[in-house]
Amino acid sequence: MSFSHLLFGYCSRFFFRQTSSSRNCFKKSNLLHKSHLSFTHHSSPITVSQKDMYIKLIPALKDNYMYLLVDEETKESAVVDPVEPEKVLELVKEEQVKLTTVLTTHHHWDHAGGNEKLLNLIPSGLTVCGNDDRIAGLNRRVSTNDKIKVGSLTVTAYETPCHTTGHICFYVNSNDNSSKAVFTGDTLFVSGCGRFFEGTAQQMYHALIEVLAELPPETQVYCGHEYTVKGLAYSQHVEPGNQAAADKLVWAKAKREAGEPTVPSTIGEELTYNPFMRVREASVQAHAKATDPISTMAYLRKEKDSF
Repeated sequence: MSFSHLLFGYCSRFFFRQTSSSRNCFKKSNLLHKSHLSFTHHSSPITVSQKDMYIKLIPALKDNYMYLLVDEETKESAVVDPVEPEKVLELVKEEQVKLTTVLTTHHHWDHAGGNEKLLNLIPSGLTVCGNDDRIAGLNRRVSTNDKIKVGSLTVTAYETPCHTTGHICFYVNSNDNSSKAVFTGDTLFVSGCGRFFEGTAQQMYHALIEVLAELPPETQVYCGHEYTVKGLAYSQHVEPGNQAAADKLVWAKAKREAGEPTVPSTIGEELTYNPFMRVREASVQAHAKATDPISTMAYLRKEKDSF
């Protein structure tokens, strides 16, 4: 092969590599330009506004949700279960709000695993609330009915042990009580509940029926994971004739196919289709071949574990 042929081949390969690299750089640059946040998500980030406050849903990991709660009056904010702190800080910067508080529902790494890094990234300090010494960075331990102020908003802690012994749900309402939301971690999901890793059916009954079901029915429910489609499929297994569950499943599948979150639901909605919140209903007890809600709760959780 002549020298001229060798030189042509080398130059051609060099030119191809350079133009390919340029095209790839352009694609990456264009992708970042189109993306609102420079992270990938399992669901589209959304904002839910209520009077005096708004909540930003921040998808994390494979199916987790973090939440940024913002007080409209003061622009003070709190973050719930910030497992990916970089995403949180980018959003805080975009929203131009002051982050003061971390609300940690429980100690599991996919909820509390970002606490210490977030503390290190904010030199001014944060109040990290929770109810378990295993929570990373914990500096304010809270119990049932303890109040946490986020600007003009009031957050009330409720102990809901079962998934873990130190699990907390955080209920927030505005000054005039017109806006209500509850962050339920891994206690209550849309049409589901958490596994009983450190508790009993009696404890989950208390958490779901005697605590959360007593909140106003319009309270928005912000749970820790995107488990809705599987949860509703199980609901239909338990109550095949439950039209509310059937309708919600159609809606949830459409949402997921579009890459959109199915959160939030409301307490009132959960009482119509979530079998774990319907353990007092005759139809649910019949499925469990039980006559009391505690035995029904135990049966449902065991069956759902392998559903």
